[in-house]
Amino acid sequence: MKKIILSLLLISSIMKINAQTETALYADAIPNSKTAENKEKQVNNGGILIISDISIPTYTVYLPKVQNDKRAAVVVFPGGGYFITASGHEGSDIAKSLNEVGVTAIVIKYRIPSDRTMINREIGPLQDAQQAMLITRENAVKWKIDPNKIGIIGFSAGGHLASTLGTHYTDALIPNPNHTSLRPDFMILGYPVISFQDSLTHMGSRDNLIGKNPSKEKKDFYSNELQVTKNTPPSFLFHASDDGAVPVLNSVRFYESCIQKGVKAELHIYQNGEHGFGLINKTTNDRWMESCRNWMRHNGWL
Repeated sequence: MKKIILSLLLISSIMKINAQTETALYADAIPNSKTAENKEKQVNNGGILIISDISIPTYTVYLPKVQNDKRAAVVVFPGGGYFITASGHEGSDIAKSLNEVGVTAIVIKYRIPSDRTMINREIGPLQDAQQAMLITRENAVKWKIDPNKIGIIGFSAGGHLASTLGTHYTDALIPNPNHTSLRPDFMILGYPVISFQDSLTHMGSRDNLIGKNPSKEKKDFYSNELQVTKNTPPSFLFHASDDGAVPVLNSVRFYESCIQKGVKAELHIYQNGEHGFGLINKTTNDRWMESCRNWMRHNGWL
């Protein structure tokens, strides 16, 4: 326990990373955690920042140069198969691009599922996602954002986490004494893992979150295309047809579910691009971020 407390104090201190401040996601004890050594590692793999063994979640706020209380915010969940997080090209790079159009971005370093550090590994990332939404909404005045214009973006397994938040927000897994809404106002999902069904899922993500032999009930519960309701947030999805890691049908099935339930949705499918291209799909001159910004403008979030 002392090691966890010391690590929390270290992260809570004013630690500058690329002129941003990384802050502990929980001011007090981390829920659903065990006493364990902090083994987090950060490496630069071919220009891509990879963080592994995350047991102490944090958030980093990226503020645009011009701010006012009518602006939107987006909470960012990098991908990594629930094994690592690709926190550069699916985290800080995305945040900076959002800043360019006046959107505040909050990049989340969420916990990696682990029996070593968690009592229940399958709910840890979702707890962190809910806490991220709570913190963002409760800091709306401080960060000069509109509390009714708070969206989320997630990539790959981070897209699964984002879509889980967007479809399971009514089941609070964290302390929420002020009954703050945990529902995102909109979702942006990049080549997301959506389904945990055998024929669609990214097996590594599923294994890492809920184990190698999950029940049908567990697979259905975390198959977010099956959890869409009329109250699911409006969604923007993009994917590549030749994605060999996460089948493009993950996005298609979620889009179909949104349309069937009357949820506003937009889907962009590229012929090529494979998996994990981040901000720029180099196989095309089309830029999904520009299309996403147009979608946000159309819906009144920009």
